[in-house]
Amino acid sequence: MKPTPVYLLPGWLNSDPAHWQSRWEHELEGHIRIEQSDWDWPRRGDWMARLDEVLLNDARLQQTPAVLVAHSLGCQLVASWAEHSQHRALVGAALLVAPPDTERADMPPQLHNWRPIRRTRLPFPSIAVVSSDDPFCAPERAAQMAADWGAELVLAGPHGHLNTASNLGDWPEGQVLLQDLLARLRSE
Repeated sequence: MKPTPVYLLPGWLNSDPAHWQSRWEHELEGHIRIEQSDWDWPRRGDWMARLDEVLLNDARLQQTPAVLVAHSLGCQLVASWAEHSQHRALVGAALLVAPPDTERADMPPQLHNWRPIRRTRLPFPSIAVVSSDDPFCAPERAAQMAADWGAELVLAGPHGHLNTASNLGDWPEGQVLLQDLLARLRSE
């Protein structure tokens, strides 16, 4: 059985070297970060086009769909991409970690083009991991996004934005959730 390709989708400003996504990229085989051309002023359409480009250029996805592991704005990328792309069959599942509320009044201007939040049900299994004290999204809003996307909701407790500042290290709990998604894909 061929390993499932895993693509890491960082959020705004990218994931720094101590972030669990960066650690997974360097420590876990087959985990590939999708690089964006502009991490500072992310344009939704550009990020969606880049995701399409990377997936279309991965010949492995013709036989084994990818799993997307998104953090923060990467979650909004998955929702937007899934609503518009003609290539959704290239993705088998998604792990959505700390989706931000880009509709909040205090969002920086760099993120205003990520409004409105796309809320169409995702066409693949997904898990949304939500912190009870995320400074960028109230837990109720995150839970509503997860419900709209058809994602299984996992409450992570008080871990901020589930990023480097949260001191998650390699975030083994997230790895367990990812393994659960991978197992679901293999059983289909």
